[in-house]
Amino acid sequence: MLAMAAGPAAAQDIVVGNLYDMTGPTSGVGKYAGQGKIDALEYINATGGINGKKMRLLHFDYAYKVSQALGVYRSWREQGVTVIQGWGNGDTEALRELVTRDKIPFLSMSFAGHLADPMGKGPMANSPAPYNFFVGPSYSDGARALVQWAAEDWKTRRRGGAPKFVHMGDDHPFSNAPKAAGEGYAGELGFEVLPAVRYSLLGGDFTQQCRALKASGANYAFLANTGGANAALLTSCAAVGVETQFLSNIWGMDENILQAAGESANGVVWVMSNGSWHDEVPGMDLVRKISKLSDPGGKAYRPVHYIRGVCSVYYMKEALEWADRNGGISGPNIKQAMYQKKDWVPAGLEGVCPEATWQPEDHRAITRVPLYQAAVKGDTSKDSVTELFENGTLAMQRVFVADIPRRPEWLGW
Repeated sequence: MLAMAAGPAAAQDIVVGNLYDMTGPTSGVGKYAGQGKIDALEYINATGGINGKKMRLLHFDYAYKVSQALGVYRSWREQGVTVIQGWGNGDTEALRELVTRDKIPFLSMSFAGHLADPMGKGPMANSPAPYNFFVGPSYSDGARALVQWAAEDWKTRRRGGAPKFVHMGDDHPFSNAPKAAGEGYAGELGFEVLPAVRYSLLGGDFTQQCRALKASGANYAFLANTGGANAALLTSCAAVGVETQFLSNIWGMDENILQAAGESANGVVWVMSNGSWHDEVPGMDLVRKISKLSDPGGKAYRPVHYIRGVCSVYYMKEALEWADRNGGISGPNIKQAMYQKKDWVPAGLEGVCPEATWQPEDHRAITRVPLYQAAVKGDTSKDSVTELFENGTLAMQRVFVADIPRRPEWLGW
């Protein structure tokens, strides 16, 4: 807020806005991704900035209140903001036309498929999104990746007949975003697609939904809600003896949800886009250095969402560096910088961030989608997440990598 109160930006300033939700309804994952973004931005400033130039950082927790996001955007625009790290569906959708008008690149944590259609040419287009970028598979491509895995899993099990697939989630823009894509691809691959089962993003007792799921005979169920609701659903379904194979979207499962759901989460397969805290890859050295900005003692466990925030910031960092060397830092130049590399991984984050390729007419940057599967063995209620992984009670393993084709008819959904 102090940064917001400052006067208009000087011409040489690199003004970066950072929206996140640490106190609102998506804070269950937002507090980790938000901290990852904050730490990464502050670390860059502390270690040389952008080609030796410091960023002026405007951090703001908008608590997932769209009106606050709109208000702070107006303030940031007056201060000369040149690029924004955004957060969820709410702020991203509310600001999409504004950032297009003002030519301000917006890197969000909303991966809705229509945000990947910069020209508005896809068959499902409602308006173009030329200044929207995100680092991950779209929600739709994540659902398609899970359907691919389920089709292979069904073959491996050598069961007869068509497998049954069901979409589960709230009647909400986030939960509905991948519904048509997942169901359509499931039908294309020979699944019998069952009517969707609704359960609230707010969590609760989902015994009724789990009984309906059991009665349906569904073999594979895609969970389209966020982690807290999914933990509640898995617990309810375990209590009534559901044997369906659960599949989860990218925000619906993480290390903390495995701890919360316990053995009811065993076997869940979900979408990933980046490395995890346990990975022994070169890029984790940098992640651990960044983490120490808010945890100097190095004791905090950083879930996958924290690392996702770090990755988003570092693609932006290299785009700013390119723009600075090629005509100066401006919205249009930063946008052009996003198209300069193929199979792009930020320097120092090898093995952590995904290979990304943005194209001027196609912002589907991540088309190779890793899937992970949970292994939960025993009581998860007594130890910390770190201890649970160290003693083998919790584990997560990559089980599949889906290659999602850039089919023209899939652009924008």
